[in-house]
Amino acid sequence: MKMPYLPGIVTNVLISKLKELAAHPLTRLKIAMNLYLMRHADAGVARGNPVLDAKRALVKEGKDQCMLMARVLGALKVQIDVIVSSPLKRALQTAQFVGTELGYEAKVEISPALGLNADYAAFQKMLAKYSDHEGVLVVGHNPHIFQFLGRLITANGGAAIRMRKGSIARVDLDRHPPLLRWLIDPRMARSIYLSVAKSSRPKTSRK
Repeated sequence: MKMPYLPGIVTNVLISKLKELAAHPLTRLKIAMNLYLMRHADAGVARGNPVLDAKRALVKEGKDQCMLMARVLGALKVQIDVIVSSPLKRALQTAQFVGTELGYEAKVEISPALGLNADYAAFQKMLAKYSDHEGVLVVGHNPHIFQFLGRLITANGGAAIRMRKGSIARVDLDRHPPLLRWLIDPRMARSIYLSVAKSSRPKTSRK
């Protein structure tokens, strides 16, 4: 059976695309990683000065969100081997609070690939760097964190996914394209906990 004829220009474009794909850090490596993408918790109102905004810390609500989401991860028996955070204070605090609650003893690693000026190529290189870890939690900012999530799980350039502050999404990177297993935000987690608490209360008989 003869192979169909492809014009030279089509063949060249095809070969170019295949080479580009083969050179991609996530294509060269078969990553068997459970990736947990987290948006930093509530840090109050943004400041106009970028220098001051970078130092913005979590407010009480944000710290509560960290504790809650860490308990969710614990309840799901999530195993975290490494935690990587944006350099900004609100993200780093989020990573540290969640890590402490989970019993994570290693130091939280810092990566500019999760910062405010991050791009998808740098994010992919960061994932390749931690490809030998099974459970990786990364903490970053909107809009990059949900844009990265959207591009990871689709083959057509991205998906519109909302991530509230403190949200965590699990993505299995051993699938092609990577598979979004779940996405949980603090509001949903509180609702679940309240529902479980209500249903577990002992019932009293009325006489």
